[in-house]
Amino acid sequence: MNTVTKTFGGPAILLDRNDINTDEIIPAKYLTEITKMALKPHLLEDLLLDGQPFNLQSPAMQQARVVITRANFGCGSSREHAVWVFEVNNINIVIAESFARIFRQNMFNCGILAIELPPVDIEHLFAMKGALTVAVDLDTTTMTASSSDPQQAPFSCPFQMNPFDRDLVAAGGWLAYADKKF
Repeated sequence: MNTVTKTFGGPAILLDRNDINTDEIIPAKYLTEITKMALKPHLLEDLLLDGQPFNLQSPAMQQARVVITRANFGCGSSREHAVWVFEVNNINIVIAESFARIFRQNMFNCGILAIELPPVDIEHLFAMKGALTVAVDLDTTTMTASSSDPQQAPFSCPFQMNPFDRDLVAAGGWLAYADKKF
């Protein structure tokens, strides 16, 4: 097995909702943009949590490198833009109970980790107090979350990942993988 040198993780943001769809991740009105960077300010622009608009300008969102959410993340239309907007915002991991199949594969193809965890582990992450930081070791397929609350013990768990998808992510996505292999 090759040793992975790319690091994954950082400050996490919690999106406490199931079925966050691609229109909420990046609204359809921006799909005519011709660069990925033009999508950057519109990440989660139409997302509602508890009936309220998500605060895109919060310091936590601006620093986030990891998204932790519930089930069926990335459902809806199968647009790559929904992954690209995470890429240009330096989000390198999304952790959920489940993903829409095409969205999940698009994440791997762009070099972003899509980690599926059982509901009990997702609940544990949502129950942690204080600011969360997540670190992932692709070599051991282990994820560790720690909190800014000194009373909160770090949480660690293994996750499953197909070896090919692991190689795609480690390479930085499909194009980088193809450049190295072919």
